Amino acid sequence: MHNISSLLLVGTGLAVGLIILAFAVGAAAAMGILWVVLKKVSQKKSQQKLDETSKRVEEMIQNAETKCKQLKQEAILESQEQDLKRRNEFDKEMKEKRAEQQRVESRLTRQEDLLEKRETEISRKEQSLEAQKNNLAKRNEEMQKTQEALAQQRETLSHQHELMTAELERVAQLTREEAKKQLTDEILDETRRELAVQVRNLEQQAKEEADLNAKNVISLAIQRCASEHASETTVSVVPLPNDDMKARIIGREGRNIRAIENATGIELIIDDTPEVVILSGFDPVRREIARLTLERLITDGRIHPARIEETVEKVTKELDQQIKTAGENAMFEVGIFGLHPEIIKLIGRLKFRTSYGQNVYRHSIEVAQLAGLMAQELGLDVNFAKRAGLLHDIGKAVDHEQEGTHIQIGADLAKKYKENAMIVNAIMAHHGDVEPKTIEAVLVQAADAISGARPGARRETGSNYVKRLEKLEEIASSFHGVDKSYAIQAGREVRVIVKPDQVDDAKALFLAKDIAKKIESELEYPGQIKVNVIREFRSVEYAK
Repeated sequence: MHNISSLLLVGTGLAVGLIILAFAVGAAAAMGILWVVLKKVSQKKSQQKLDETSKRVEEMIQNAETKCKQLKQEAILESQEQDLKRRNEFDKEMKEKRAEQQRVESRLTRQEDLLEKRETEISRKEQSLEAQKNNLAKRNEEMQKTQEALAQQRETLSHQHELMTAELERVAQLTREEAKKQLTDEILDETRRELAVQVRNLEQQAKEEADLNAKNVISLAIQRCASEHASETTVSVVPLPNDDMKARIIGREGRNIRAIENATGIELIIDDTPEVVILSGFDPVRREIARLTLERLITDGRIHPARIEETVEKVTKELDQQIKTAGENAMFEVGIFGLHPEIIKLIGRLKFRTSYGQNVYRHSIEVAQLAGLMAQELGLDVNFAKRAGLLHDIGKAVDHEQEGTHIQIGADLAKKYKENAMIVNAIMAHHGDVEPKTIEAVLVQAADAISGARPGARRETGSNYVKRLEKLEEIASSFHGVDKSYAIQAGREVRVIVKPDQVDDAKALFLAKDIAKKIESELEYPGQIKVNVIREFRSVEYAK
């Protein structure tokens, strides 16, 4: 039993072992089959990925080839455009060179024509000189013959003179020396009388010419003095480091100078004056912008339209800020506040405005301070007087942009920015156009007159100066009994010469007062004018 059990156990173990073995073999076979299947599946996926990658590579290659073709075509087109551009530039340069060559050839042709004309003229003059030489030779021969004939006549006349002298001595019972002395005395007396008349005429003529020359000298001096004033108010001068800078400012075919003029509204005058450019324009702010722009461009060295526009824009912003700052400084200096921002800017613009050579910005501040001081002494409204004084010439900030007088423009601006009606009246009354309604307005009138009339404050233009002198002489000559009138001492005195048979001493006194009153009512002038009436009686006779 034991053996059977052992055999059963052995058999069972063998069976189990076989089963396990069979199972292991089956599992191994299954694993092998599974591995083969997985390998095939993996190879298939790899093949698919490889195919997809190949397709992508082919597409990338095709795209790259397409892009290369496009780049190549673009490069070819760009090259062709550059070639065309260079060809156009070359053609343009060739045209310019040919034009320049034609100009040089035409200039040379003109010079050759001039040389030919000069040679013809020289040959003609040589022929004329030769003819004149021959004529002179003939005349010399004729003169020699004439001199010989005159010598013979002189001998004949001398003999006749001796005979006549002897006959005259016999008839007149005078010797030759006595007759000569008597004749000489008579000739000397007649000569003295004629010389006296001629000397007097020459003295009169010399005096008239001296007066005329003196007037011309005075007029020229006035004009020269006025030329500096005119340059100050209408033009600005920009110095240049050298004359080559003028060509750079003008630019190719004038594009730079046109860009500056269009951007600033100021005319650039480039002439033969060495190392300067003149800026001409009636707007002082624009002229200042143009001046600063040109100075910066010259310093920078880069001058082209884009740079010009950029510089003008930058300078305009900076100048606007300077104008605002100047207006605020004037307001603080005078000590008034509460002005409209636009009024402050207009006050700042006055810094670039002049009137008869006087800066209107400083003049307005001075008038405000003078009016304020006088108001304080009289116990009046100081702030009102200062405000009216500061704003009295505000219209001059824009009088070149708007029609009308600076008084009317200033009053309109004051109304526009809500200034007090009394301030408006003071502005309109400061030249006597309307009646002042307040004492402060009268003080503004006085302060304006003091600031403008003080020595050295203002200068007149040559034309206004001459007109004022002519008007002064016209007023003095308009009265009955006036013979002549002269404005002297630069218009500070008028000398009136009256007719003594029409004006006596008493009338002369009243005439001086009447002339002075008429001058005060009809003429504007700084300071005072002396009226000097002269009455004298002269008795003149000429000995002939």
